[in-house]
Amino acid sequence: MYLLGYDIGSSSVKASLVDAATGRCVATDFFPKKEMEIMAVAVGMAEQHPDEWWRNLQLATRSILTRSGVDKCDIKAIGISYQMHGLVALDRDGNPLRPAIIWCDSRGVPYGRAAFAALGETYCLDHLLQSPGNFTAAKLAWVKEHEPAVYERIDKILLPGDYIALRLTGNAATTLSGLSEGIFWDFKENCVSQPLMSYFGFDNAILPHLVPTMGEQGRVTAEAARDLGLQEGTPVTYRAGDQPNNALSLNVMESGEIASTAGTSGVVYGINDKIACDKLSRINLFAHVNHTAGHPRLGLMTCINGTGILNSWLKRNVVPADCSYDDMNALAAQVPVGACGVSVIPFGNGAERILQNCETGASVHGLSFNTHDRRHLLRAAQEGIVYSFMYGIEVMAATGMQISVIKAGVANMFLSPIFRAALAGVSGATIELYDTDGSVGAAKGAGIGAGIYADATEAFATLRRLETIEPSATDAAAYREAYELWKSRLQSCIAE
Repeated sequence: MYLLGYDIGSSSVKASLVDAATGRCVATDFFPKKEMEIMAVAVGMAEQHPDEWWRNLQLATRSILTRSGVDKCDIKAIGISYQMHGLVALDRDGNPLRPAIIWCDSRGVPYGRAAFAALGETYCLDHLLQSPGNFTAAKLAWVKEHEPAVYERIDKILLPGDYIALRLTGNAATTLSGLSEGIFWDFKENCVSQPLMSYFGFDNAILPHLVPTMGEQGRVTAEAARDLGLQEGTPVTYRAGDQPNNALSLNVMESGEIASTAGTSGVVYGINDKIACDKLSRINLFAHVNHTAGHPRLGLMTCINGTGILNSWLKRNVVPADCSYDDMNALAAQVPVGACGVSVIPFGNGAERILQNCETGASVHGLSFNTHDRRHLLRAAQEGIVYSFMYGIEVMAATGMQISVIKAGVANMFLSPIFRAALAGVSGATIELYDTDGSVGAAKGAGIGAGIYADATEAFATLRRLETIEPSATDAAAYREAYELWKSRLQSCIAE
């Protein structure tokens, strides 16, 4: 018996087959092999074609079926993880009316800011738990004003994972967790926020119906089965945004537990069982995968848009073409903590929530042409990403979240010894690294949703901790000093 998990990222689409009995991943692959294009038609905009996600999902699915030799009839459930906050606008036939506006697109910022002022701080913080910000609702408001002909033709709006589920099952639906990440959900009234819908002039009919985050959401259609090589009727039993899913993948389900990722964007995601928010809305709060009104489980999330994308930019533009990420890490390791006074502000990938949706852009500070070289820049970049994490962690701590252990998969920036040591060093937290990823987590989430596993404890009983990184007492002062310097330089950027 096998479980199939998908992870719909902005860089690639990954698929994994998991043996339900052993928890072992028997095959995994991703497409495209180079990063998917993000179209930026103007500064602050970011779009992708939803059909491109589907094409890459087809390639990944057929690859793992061929490589594993697993009979399609033995796949008993499908789960989906996806890039959050995107907007897919569909016509009555279920076809995208325009490219998807994805998570790092900033055009919704002024619309969210205006909604916050009009609806009022008290309502937004008590009911939505944050300002409307740059989430899906604000992106839709931009379409309504700037592309009225498109808006008039919209039958349903979906998140990226909802779109993939639609292609799989023919069912246009979303989840409570999904509505909360789009900022449509009223946690106090436990329903769609009518004041928000009325303010923006949205008809409730534009929202798809609700399905459970874990539970049957539809079954693979004959057309999708032909496209993917799957068995018609296979149930889709789980979907969640990439960060709630990453937490699930690490069995982070209860209050006080922390998960992190550091891919294109970087996230620290903690679980709270109390309604508590940041008055400045610098952190995000969404319904976690196990949230119910009677059993609240909220994901407190600080997201840094400019994370792995900074490292990949350096690889493309600063080091020789044959220089690998391991080579970059080795070069950076030749420089001491603090990069001899060089600081990198990594916020070059759209508006940053922890900066109250400001766009400072990326910048380098303290660079001397006589004493510094690419090694200092490489180290300062990794530390700058870590310090942006720490900046968000301090905001989370102010809401009462205590962080002593951070769990992460061995992937992306967490593959870097410098990144791991710096995060432990500046935060004082122990870093635990596990053998998992988003697509494997989505597969196991599908197992829970299908009733194959009784709960997350059973689903992740085979989760293996590969490494533990303790904070270095020797370097703690140096990290703190470099962080304070970084923070002062950030404040100068914000003030400009």
